[in-house]
Amino acid sequence: MTIRRLAQDDLDDCTRLAEDRNWLPERHKWSLLFEVGEVYGIDAPDGDGLASTNVLTRYGDDQAVVSMVLTASRYARQGLARRLMEHVMEQAGDRTVSLFATDNGRPLYEQLGFRTVGGVVKHTGVFEGEPSGRTRPAAEADLDDIVKLDAELFGTDRSALLGRMFDFGERVRVADGGFGHCWRNDDNTVIGPVVARDEETARALIGDLALDVGGEVRMDLDETMAGLVTWAVAHGMGHPWRTARMVYGGDLPGDRARQFLPFMQALG
Repeated sequence: MTIRRLAQDDLDDCTRLAEDRNWLPERHKWSLLFEVGEVYGIDAPDGDGLASTNVLTRYGDDQAVVSMVLTASRYARQGLARRLMEHVMEQAGDRTVSLFATDNGRPLYEQLGFRTVGGVVKHTGVFEGEPSGRTRPAAEADLDDIVKLDAELFGTDRSALLGRMFDFGERVRVADGGFGHCWRNDDNTVIGPVVARDEETARALIGDLALDVGGEVRMDLDETMAGLVTWAVAHGMGHPWRTARMVYGGDLPGDRARQFLPFMQALG
């Protein structure tokens, strides 16, 4: 079972593997990951698609994110996820590596040396509220300021990813001291990233993006941001589902208190 770098030609097999594990196919998301990350996989020995996958996305020289750790149900508990994890950790080099883990995945990551540093709770619903009057639609001309602010608060360079927001996403909005983005997934619209200098600006960005959608949205909220979580629930966001944020190596760079929503849990 040889590990190989996957390409866009493998997209159908990636979505089939996701559905095998009762995940959504998420073709739009997978396509972005092929562009900005490194998708690895092991072909199924029976010739039917992929046996296992994961994705490594690098940010600058000091940070990387692992995601889409999947193994076909018929090949579960045969060590494939571990082999792929060891491979991408080697590829990451000296970078601090982070991921979001379900309860099922945490034991493997702990065995590999990851530690839990917090939790993120997915909330979904139809957002209820009024426009803030503090944000506006972003234009391509705003990208330089967005990248500069993000590098300061996120703590490393993810300009290649942020440059894809206007094509990949539904909307990008900016405010004095912050920016936000939303993108369409299979069954809802995901709000993120939202990066801002203070929570009031983040709330304005999140609310205005959610109201623009006019339907169900998803927000992955850091459980330590109790005020933001309470605000979101009061505006119609429910159905919480928790994942653990785990880290291998050093501490995550940047100011985590001003990173209000991740781009997606596959990208941090």
